[in-house]
Amino acid sequence: QVQLVESGGGLVQAGGSLRLSCAASGNIFSINAMGWYRQAPEKQRELVATITNGDDTNYADSVKGRATISRDNAKNTVYLQVNSLKPEDTAVYYCAARHWATVTYDYWGQGTQVTVSS
Repeated sequence: QVQLVESGGGLVQAGGSLRLSCAASGNIFSINAMGWYRQAPEKQRELVATITNGDDTNYADSVKGRATISRDNAKNTVYLQVNSLKPEDTAVYYCAARHWATVTYDYWGQGTQVTVSS
């Protein structure tokens, strides 16, 4: 099993920045990718960004150019930096991890709320 704990959410003004952190523990050697997803009220959960063990990254069009996903292997932590925040970035942000044997993200954190005020 893998445990994921997010931190760094909060209330931010439009145009501001934030950095989310996701600390992984447990059987982390089974992970080959990690990502950030978000879910706004009454909307489906959507991909924000992912990063593989080889540091390949992928971003949703909605955050491309504004977000950076990165990892610190020594700390077993993945970060999401988002700049130029918009009210439509308001959502619960979830950290996720993908097991090497599957193509789906099987492990999820509890989520952290990000609210962007206009």
